[in-house]
Amino acid sequence: MLVAFSVAPSTTDDPDGSVSEAVAAAIRVVRESGIPNRTDAMFTTLEGEWDECLDVVKRACEAVGAVSPRVSLVLKADIRPGFTGQLDAKVARVEERLTGE
Repeated sequence: MLVAFSVAPSTTDDPDGSVSEAVAAAIRVVRESGIPNRTDAMFTTLEGEWDECLDVVKRACEAVGAVSPRVSLVLKADIRPGFTGQLDAKVARVEERLTGE
């Protein structure tokens, strides 16, 4: 399965409203998990099994919760049993269609 999520504190002490320090703590949890992942400007996507993906999401939320009494989480999942390597394969299929035009 693929799990795309965004986690951030709902409050911050940073004068410009930045949440990057808390988000970095969450991403550190993701990267240390060892499961395939990709981070972009809006989401982090994990690829793995239910339990391992949701455990990483939970721990990432806890990392953000360590600096804020309130945490916002957005989560989207693509559940497709029997498929692996989709973190790259889904993008490759779209790119092939774009270059084949």
